[in-house]
Amino acid sequence: MKKNIITLIICLLPLWIFSQIPYGGYYDDAVGKQREELKAALYEIINNNTILEYSALWNYFILTDSKPNGKVWDIYSDIPDSTPAYEYFFTINQCGNYSGEGDCFNREHSIPNSWFGGEQYPMYSDLFHLYPTDGWVNNKRSSFPFGEVSNANWTSTNGSKLGACSYPGYTGTVFEPIDEYKGDLARTYFYMSVRYKNINLGQTSLSVFSGADLDPWALSLFMEWHLADTVSAKEIARNEKIYTIQNNRNPFIDYPELASYLWGNDTTNIFAPYIVSDITDYQPRITEIFPNPAHEKITLLFTDVIDGKIHITDMVGRVVMTCSIERTSEFSINISGLPSGVYTLFLEEKERKEIKKFIIW
Repeated sequence: MKKNIITLIICLLPLWIFSQIPYGGYYDDAVGKQREELKAALYEIINNNTILEYSALWNYFILTDSKPNGKVWDIYSDIPDSTPAYEYFFTINQCGNYSGEGDCFNREHSIPNSWFGGEQYPMYSDLFHLYPTDGWVNNKRSSFPFGEVSNANWTSTNGSKLGACSYPGYTGTVFEPIDEYKGDLARTYFYMSVRYKNINLGQTSLSVFSGADLDPWALSLFMEWHLADTVSAKEIARNEKIYTIQNNRNPFIDYPELASYLWGNDTTNIFAPYIVSDITDYQPRITEIFPNPAHEKITLLFTDVIDGKIHITDMVGRVVMTCSIERTSEFSINISGLPSGVYTLFLEEKERKEIKKFIIW
């Protein structure tokens, strides 16, 4: 009879980093590539999406941008962990006319359509850069780029700001979303830069693109936003929903480290998300991680008593915990010191390596 041991693991700081596993082979053609070859491979993977009718976006938003309460998830008015000044119902609160904030919501092109020549498909209806937002705030944002503002000329009810850019490299008017959605928008822009790499997204003076390449100041800004505001459960769910609708994914949500591989400090890195076992008949050992999402701790159940190590990485690939395991079939890990986000857990047992994901709220 096997002895069942419940252990609270004390974890140490990491010494190395693993990558994540791919999504059902979707990214296979990008594996082993770097720099421009990697970018070209990602383009080939994501560029054959289904082209949507712009008028259909109202209905798709119900699938992609619903809050847990069923109302519109408007990143320009939402206040995470608090109550916003107003919320919208789908269908009945569509714009329409508006005369102030809180009147109705419309379809926001986070990359303004004037930047790529107007109503040009498939960019015009690509869900990855379209969000339901308050019509008045959207109008205030206009076609100005995103940036950072020290002295705002106007501020929305959730703290989004309009004013002169305070970020180095640009002095024009910019719109600054709240911190909780800066990473979302940065990864949106990374996606657009790769998905439309052969399209001119810089057809007006307000655009932050030259062709499909981000201007240096904007790329620097978005890399900072990307690292500071890591991938959320909201983004992961939205990515999955859009995949079912238009049949492509945002690689920078699935693999946030790709931004650094293409434009950051890791451009010499080869995209190698596989962790392959040397044992051909290997059977998974982790049967469950619970609760998931979690807050204070996670508990893992195994198929058998094992000895090994656990490594936990955040969504940009940094190892944040390393745990040693001795003769246990069930154990818990204290995660109360980690910020909210999506994490990857790696079990290393002799030659065997196994991977699971979990969310901290």
